[in-house]
Amino acid sequence: MAEQKNKYEGGFSSDAKKDPVRVVFITKKTSAKVQGEVSSQVMSFPHLLIREAIAFMVLVIGLVCVALFWDAPLEQLANPLVTPNPAKAPWYFLGLQELLHYFPPLVAGIIIPTLVIVSLVVIPYFNINIQGKPFWSAGGKRTLWIFLAAALVLTAAFVWTRAWTVLVPTDAVVLLMLYSRRAFSRGSQEAGYLPRRPLSWWVMTWFITVAVVLTVVGTFFRGPGWSWVWPWGGHAG
Repeated sequence: MAEQKNKYEGGFSSDAKKDPVRVVFITKKTSAKVQGEVSSQVMSFPHLLIREAIAFMVLVIGLVCVALFWDAPLEQLANPLVTPNPAKAPWYFLGLQELLHYFPPLVAGIIIPTLVIVSLVVIPYFNINIQGKPFWSAGGKRTLWIFLAAALVLTAAFVWTRAWTVLVPTDAVVLLMLYSRRAFSRGSQEAGYLPRRPLSWWVMTWFITVAVVLTVVGTFFRGPGWSWVWPWGGHAG
């Protein structure tokens, strides 16, 4: 069988559709040029800036309407001789203040926030996050045993420190993950969204759930001496 001879012509081209077969010579001072399809574009003004201005005005109008009907939850004038009980931090710090109820200041104020920040930086670089593979798609029983061991260690640590407001959302996420594994193994379409979630999604879900629970508990369920009170009671902070 005679070999088919291909004819190559020298030239400059970056169109892969027009010239599907190309030979590229790259020297030390040059690089390959890749040109993709240019999508439709719009200018920042007026398309973007006008929309941002409209959104800003709607937000201001909404805040003014809320301020007309509800007063700000201000307390009495500050008195340096009187310390409020409980002395609560702003709402965005109440999660850390709730952690201080269970852990030493070094752990709750420095170690845990540092680990959280490092984790949020590292998680997006997980290969499983980039590939988008479901958490239960690889490993089989080995992944399940590792997951159960980690869940038991966390549960034992939170029970030992009596960190109930961290234990409850953690176990809730664990049960949700076990439910997703059952649906994934059976190929159920009832909970098709959860079984397809990667590990990074579950870690972020756990972090957000714990943060929301800690903030809500610190805001509505902590009274004098940081004791547990009900929101409808007379001692809610």
